[in-house]
Formats: sequence, structure tokens, C-alpha cells
Amino acid sequence: PTPPKTMIEAILIINNYGQARLARFYQKPAFLKQKKIIQECFQLLSKRSDRVCNFLEGSSSWGKHIKLIYRHYATLYFVFVVDASESELGVLDLIQVFVEALDKCFENVCELDLIFYADKVNYILDEIVMGGMVLETSLKQILHAVNGNLQAKKTTRGRARQSKAHVIKRS
Repeated sequence: PTPPKTMIEAILIINNYGQARLARFYQKPAFLKQKKIIQECFQLLSKRSDRVCNFLEGSSSWGKHIKLIYRHYATLYFVFVVDASESELGVLDLIQVFVEALDKCFENVCELDLIFYADKVNYILDEIVMGGMVLETSLKQILHAVNGNLQAKKTTRGRARQSKAHVIKRS
């Protein structure tokens, strides 16, 4: 059976050396195909001037029904691979929301944040996109959900430490 179509086929963050810092595929191609797709995306994007538009239609790995929409910030390419019917400006805005959410959560996000805090980056992305469909575009709502989760984790850890200390004192 053919998997259901999604708005977003993949979300990639690739550094200036072609190394993927985040690769989220919603149609789940084989690992070697994923690697090939990342390499092809980097080759296509790294050759482009900053003065040209931020989207490409069709590629040999994806087919003609796909667009690569991207933004290049400092040392990172944020790439959304979407269905050809999607609005380029809408997806560029979605990329901007994702980058702003990362920037607020990490206070001036950099490549090392993506490496060392991959779980947090994935959680932020999950608040925005799930299963290839956009869930939330409001930066305020995304930050509220992410900060709420972090607060809950801190509270849970604090309670776990208190109960552990309580058990240790009783022994």
C-alpha cells in the first residue's frame, strides 16, 4: 500500500560542509537513499547565490512533484522538502518560525546547540510539524508548549530527587 501523502516530505538542517544536523523524513526512505537525498540537497543549495530565490522545483531524488524550500542562516541550511502544491511563502514563514523558536529556546542558537541538544530541537520541531503536517505556526504557542514541558521536567526531577533523598535518610 502507498503511504498517505503529506504536506512536508522532509525537514533537513545541513551545515556548510554538507553534514546533516537534523534529518526528519516523513515517508521513511531507506537509509542510503536518505544519505543520497541529503548530499543532493547540499550540492544543489551550496552552489546557489544568496541573491536567488529560496526554492527549487523538482530533483532527481524526489521527482517533479516536490519543491525544496530553504533559508541559509550563518553556517546552516534549513530545508523543507514539500509537495509542489504548497505555498513557497507559507513554508518560508514556517522556517522562520522554527528558527525563531530555536533562537528563543537556546538564546542565539548555533550549530553546537543542534548537536548537543538534539532532543530539545526535535521537541521544538514536533510542536510545529508532526507526521508531515503543520500543527502550529504561532511562535507564542510553540514557546508556551516547549517551556511548559521543560518546567514539567524540572518539577518531576525535583520530586524524584526529594523522594530519593527521603529514602536515603530513612535507611
